[in-house]
Amino acid sequence: MKHKGETLELFVEWKKNLEKSTGRKIKVLQSDNRDEYKSDLFLKLCLDAGIDRHFTVRETLQQNGVAERMNMTLLEKVQCMLFNARLLKNFWAEALAYACYLVNRLPSFAIGGKNTFEGLVRESRSGL
Repeated sequence: MKHKGETLELFVEWKKNLEKSTGRKIKVLQSDNRDEYKSDLFLKLCLDAGIDRHFTVRETLQQNGVAERMNMTLLEKVQCMLFNARLLKNFWAEALAYACYLVNRLPSFAIGGKNTFEGLVRESRSGL
């Protein structure tokens, strides 16, 4: 995203791709109180789609603990990979992509010891 004004357009595209790939609808969207998330068009889109909005206080990352913990997990994996492979920081994007790949394939207690993909397949087959 180059400009804040692109937020709505990119959200609509992301929403369409997510719902198509998972077969599920977005129920809740949590964002900060920035203007780009509170525009009349953005709010109308969410209202029409039945998306419940939750707003956090601006500049308080600690209010989104789940995302912050995942960010920290990914950062730690990236640092370990770069250090152990003796690679320069120039490779952080590739290391981050691989860390995401690994996290999505590791078993998770939250979804019964399955990995993210197994959990999504199980839910989509059960009609949830």
